[in-house]
Amino acid sequence: MDLSEFSSWNYLIQIAILLVVILIANVIRRKVKFIRNSLLPSSVIAGIIIFLFKFIPAVSSFFDSSFMEVVTYHCLGLGFIALALKTGVKSKDKNKLAVMDTGLVTVNSYLVQGIIGLGLSLVLSVTIFKNLFYASGLLLPMGFGQGTGQALNIGAVFESLGFENGTSFGLTIAAFGFLIACIVGVIYMNILKKKGKLSIQEQRIANTKLDSNIYAEDEAPLNESVDKLTIQVAFILGIYLLTYLIILGLSTLSVNYLGNFGLKTIKPLLWGFNFLFGTAIAILVKKILAKLKEKKIVNHSYINNYMMNRLSGLFFDVMIVAGIAAIDWQNLKGLFFPLLIICTFGAIGTFIYVKYICKKIYPDYPYEAFFSMFGMLTGTASTGMILLREIDPNFETPAADNLVLQTLPAIVFGAPLLLLMSFAGQSYTNSLIVFGIIVVMFVAYNILLLRNFIFQKKKKKEVETTKE
Repeated sequence: MDLSEFSSWNYLIQIAILLVVILIANVIRRKVKFIRNSLLPSSVIAGIIIFLFKFIPAVSSFFDSSFMEVVTYHCLGLGFIALALKTGVKSKDKNKLAVMDTGLVTVNSYLVQGIIGLGLSLVLSVTIFKNLFYASGLLLPMGFGQGTGQALNIGAVFESLGFENGTSFGLTIAAFGFLIACIVGVIYMNILKKKGKLSIQEQRIANTKLDSNIYAEDEAPLNESVDKLTIQVAFILGIYLLTYLIILGLSTLSVNYLGNFGLKTIKPLLWGFNFLFGTAIAILVKKILAKLKEKKIVNHSYINNYMMNRLSGLFFDVMIVAGIAAIDWQNLKGLFFPLLIICTFGAIGTFIYVKYICKKIYPDYPYEAFFSMFGMLTGTASTGMILLREIDPNFETPAADNLVLQTLPAIVFGAPLLLLMSFAGQSYTNSLIVFGIIVVMFVAYNILLLRNFIFQKKKKKEVETTKE
């Protein structure tokens, strides 16, 4: 083997480029005031820098777009596993169902985005933009709501069903989402500040809530022969290996027993939802470890929340940079205007719905809930946290906890939407059916979410009728 060959260095060079550009972006963010005030995360700035460099022919060859897509795909799964392994925190909200309600708000926002996106793509594909894939609008909740990882996954599924350049379309929606989260979020925040409805904290206060648990008393000692960080990485990669083997087994069975349906529908769906399998296995492993410790079979806790936070942050930062860097601008020719239309109406719909529902569900902290949810539902959870920190730097309201804890109920309520993706992409008729289904889901989930208001209204009417 010739170690001087470029092939033996390529992958490390690509990863080095991603991380070095993050460092450069972080410096730019700290030194350039208007960029700092935009609240754009360093990872997004880094992705935009690489994307812009790809316009220069002499430099573009240094960036391997295919490898960037692979990194985006795997970092999504690894990041979710790291988050799922953490020992949980409890919500501060007095409402015991606040976490479930936050999960419902999340999924309802996905459904708003799905209804708007799919509705527009169904109309645009048969009228103005006939080269547009009829189901492409479903990439709106994936790019806005779920971020670059799922935008790439479902974009790839749509590509296998005939949507040429589906991954670039989905990743561009995700990139627009980050810009919308920060720009719209900051503008609305300043409007509220001028109206005297909230105060933006100028002084940044350290996030002690997330970083205080560096080392707990019942954890494995630091002086063990294996480094504590090595143990965390081993758990994450071990679970990811198990995830791979399970998906491989299920996809092989689906092809062998379901034939063409298994090959074209079930197999891409299984590989596209690697993060769901990884999350489920990680939760199971966490439960097993807790039970073994309870039975005194294992003496120490081996999962460290502080390190898992740092590792999930690393994976998601790299995922965002790689996702934006993987966009091939040449593939978007002819698709830019429909993409802009879908993103614009999607942003408006998300803003209106989240603003309305946060006032109803979180009356004690509506603005904190809005900025955390809007940031997450157009960017990622970290974008939501960045916006939230501007008005609640110590995370004194339950908004931050709800954002972290809502993942599991959101996965449960959102599973049907994810399962419909591949079905919608198979034909125009299927997309119309899916459109009807997600409208019904939106109505049903909102009835469940607003159950208290509906019940109180009904009760009030009954009391008024009795008085009469």
